[in-house]
Amino acid sequence: MGWNNVIRQLHRWLAIVFTVAVLVTVVAFTREEPVEWVAYLPLLPLALLMFTGLYLFVLPYARRRGRRGAAGAS
Repeated sequence: MGWNNVIRQLHRWLAIVFTVAVLVTVVAFTREEPVEWVAYLPLLPLALLMFTGLYLFVLPYARRRGRRGAAGAS
């Protein structure tokens, strides 16, 4: 299993964790006295999703550029 597959799988699991964190936040804020720190709960998975998503977004362009550079060097 290569690094690309590991990051792709991590991105999928982070999406699930983020969704659960948002649901917990929504439920917490429906209470009469909501706890304020719960609003920050989804931020860590969201930041990690951003970095893994950017990596996965750039990956095809980096592969294409690597192939083009290797073909031009021959």
